[in-house]
Amino acid sequence: MSISAARKQELIKEYATSPNDTGSPEVQVAILSERIRNLTEHFKDHKKDFHSRRGLLILVGQRRRLLDYVKANSQSRYEQLIARLGLRK
Repeated sequence: MSISAARKQELIKEYATSPNDTGSPEVQVAILSERIRNLTEHFKDHKKDFHSRRGLLILVGQRRRLLDYVKANSQSRYEQLIARLGLRK
């Protein structure tokens, strides 16, 4: 359900805004999105795993708050981020 260290490093490298960037909102949203995707796949097989479902809801809320922060500070960064992650359809 969690992501591997190698996958996390790939996401950091892909979404970083500078060479040593590991904590920008873009990177955090990308990592959270990956974890949410993994948990969503987990629930296809384990429909009654309500404890993990609560964790999923917490992750979704955290991602929502980060996206709101990015949108409030820079609309263009927000639009680029959701386009890259494919969050809005």
